[in-house]
Amino acid sequence: MPSHPTSSLGAPAQHLAPGADLVVSARGLVKRFEELVAVDHVDFDIVRGESFGFLGPNGAGKTSTMRMIACMSPKSGGELQVLGMDPQTNGPEIRARIGLVPQEDSLDLQLTVLDNLMIYGRYFDLPRKVIKERAGNLLEFAQLSERAHDTVEPLSGGMKRRLTIARALISEPDLLILDEPTTGLDPQARHLLWDRLYRLKSQGVTLVITTHYMDEAEQLCDRLVVMDKGSIAASGSPASLIERYSTREVLELRFPPDAGPAAAAIDGVAERVEFLPDRVLLYTANGEQTLADVMARGITPVNWLVRRSSLEDVFLSLTGRTLID
Repeated sequence: MPSHPTSSLGAPAQHLAPGADLVVSARGLVKRFEELVAVDHVDFDIVRGESFGFLGPNGAGKTSTMRMIACMSPKSGGELQVLGMDPQTNGPEIRARIGLVPQEDSLDLQLTVLDNLMIYGRYFDLPRKVIKERAGNLLEFAQLSERAHDTVEPLSGGMKRRLTIARALISEPDLLILDEPTTGLDPQARHLLWDRLYRLKSQGVTLVITTHYMDEAEQLCDRLVVMDKGSIAASGSPASLIERYSTREVLELRFPPDAGPAAAAIDGVAERVEFLPDRVLLYTANGEQTLADVMARGITPVNWLVRRSSLEDVFLSLTGRTLID
């Protein structure tokens, strides 16, 4: 594997264009909860207009990092700049310029869809006329115009999530922070939400997203950091991370529960082999050829699949475990 310039944590350093317009910058950022170190001396930069992701399993430190960026939780150490200001001394000014989509929707279920936007807009001291105009545009953006006068409670999970995002945009923020935006949604609702977020990015809105869904990170993020146990294991674009830490293709094999010896005989047939509880992963440049090599050894799996490498494979390579462990 070729060598790469690294940061103090061992993750490849991020190369940003000189004079990049930084929205968020962190150096040696730390968050402690008594004896627990949730975020352990992390470095990252977020550039205006990009979609930046924090990828990792639950407990990796993603939400703790987001809460510090959003001025909801003070740092325990290191340096943090958001919109050119220090969250500890300029919290109110920063919060007035960011939009926050938390993991759990905090909508007023007894109010109408429109009233949720109107009331939230008043928190930013916006004139009623301005709020109403923006609310109409945001409801159209969120595909909720026809539900404007319905109460929120009976809406589907996907509709509530889109309303939460619309509400976060009422102040026309410089930075939109989304913490696990599609958790609990069905595939159709997830893809609709992805479309809304992609439209925001195309309009120049800076997005910061935490997620443990690999496909979501690949779809939405220009750059991301992979977090594990409070540290950054790697950083870069999804494509560059896959190229750096995995192979072009992956051959997945499944065996009967009692096929341990047969599965073990595969070792050495590919560049890297990972034995998971439910399947064996073979990392290779040519999945079909590797499958033929496996068959030539007299090994016949119950079923198999050749696919391209993903960010899940990157995480497995970096940490030795899957994102759902």
